[in-house]
Amino acid sequence: MVVDVVRMLSALLLTLGLVLIDTAVPSALSPHTDAPSHHVRDGFRNVAPDYAYPLIGRALRTLRLGFEHAPARGRTPAVLTNDGAELRANGMVPTLTWIGHSTFLLQIDSVNILTDPHWGDRASPVMFTGPRRLVPPGMRFEDLPPIHAVIISHDHYDHLDEATVRRLNAAYHPTFFVPLGIKAWLAKVGITNVVELDWWETREFRGLTLVCTPAQHSSGRGLLDQNRRLWSSWVVRGRDRRLFFAGDTGYYDAFKEIGERLGPFDVAFIPIGGYSAYERHPNHVNPEEAVQIFEDLGARLMVPMHFGTFDLNREPFREPPDRLMREALRRGLEESVALLSPGQTIHW
Repeated sequence: MVVDVVRMLSALLLTLGLVLIDTAVPSALSPHTDAPSHHVRDGFRNVAPDYAYPLIGRALRTLRLGFEHAPARGRTPAVLTNDGAELRANGMVPTLTWIGHSTFLLQIDSVNILTDPHWGDRASPVMFTGPRRLVPPGMRFEDLPPIHAVIISHDHYDHLDEATVRRLNAAYHPTFFVPLGIKAWLAKVGITNVVELDWWETREFRGLTLVCTPAQHSSGRGLLDQNRRLWSSWVVRGRDRRLFFAGDTGYYDAFKEIGERLGPFDVAFIPIGGYSAYERHPNHVNPEEAVQIFEDLGARLMVPMHFGTFDLNREPFREPPDRLMREALRRGLEESVALLSPGQTIHW
């Protein structure tokens, strides 16, 4: 009986946490008068005409999964040893290092940038339950080079970790680049060096150009703030390099427009996990859709992310990268995919 009660409470809390990660306002909401089409009166929406992701159905499905034992997913990805010494000594050589999930250390034109930084043990609103980290970060926080900028794609717990951003702010006081609405949230936790942008808005920073670009997803860290803050992808343009960071997204035609307006890209960070039990997930791309995004963008190199880190998904650990490589091979793109291990650094 006690075990059943504990499982029920854990499932309910897990439902809350995962619903906050993946819920969305239906696209039927009308845009706010005289505002961009993704704006609504009390927040934001997805704009694809066929977008639908009902909250009730998602909540019931997540509750059911909370009572089920997670399937066997195989061996977790191996972490490469990276003490950060070469990255701390680096001057002008462009590098990228996968820390895990959607967290990358990007070095470009002597600027050090982190994307969706997360060094926490859980992607959850509480510390005693919810999706836990299964694979340690590819680098220790203490081994990072000085961080000049942090890019946030949206406010879900697996992309915006409060303890991590507080720690970064205390250690390096970087400039945070965020989509609309997140600046006020960061201010509440004591972070004020923030640049907040809408889709297609641009800001110059230390010789780089950062552009906030569209994505198809959702936002919210509580039941009362669903889709009050915008979600986005990002583009970073340097002197002779261009990078695209997809954040978290479902597939739609905005990526063709991003490629046409801001490409071609040298590297594209694209998610490949979180699609399980959906033929086409509204808010996450599967590996085949990730390859399509890569082609839409006109990028030279694809670096997959958003898999094999947290206990968020039901797919086996090897399934997303294996499906990705099969699709890349089918399209003749296998040499354009850099499948990294956590902690691995490559030049680009």
